[in-house]
Amino acid sequence: MEGNLWEWVEDCWNSNYAGAPTNGGAWLSGDCSKCVVRGGSWSDTPKFLRSAARYRYATGGRRFDYGFRVARTLSP
Repeated sequence: MEGNLWEWVEDCWNSNYAGAPTNGGAWLSGDCSKCVVRGGSWSDTPKFLRSAARYRYATGGRRFDYGFRVARTLSP
């Protein structure tokens, strides 16, 4: 899924991982005027095309290479 577009995630921006949630939940503290985007897009160099690549962006901002993924938990 990497490389199509930067993926918006729910986390607020924090410059490092000190104090990050350890349960896989969203990080809802920090600079919440900036969201985290991950994964790089088709217009980036290969070093950004990985889920560990992260960047901050204004919460209300829009770009042609930012998007989000819709996910759903299926019941058995």
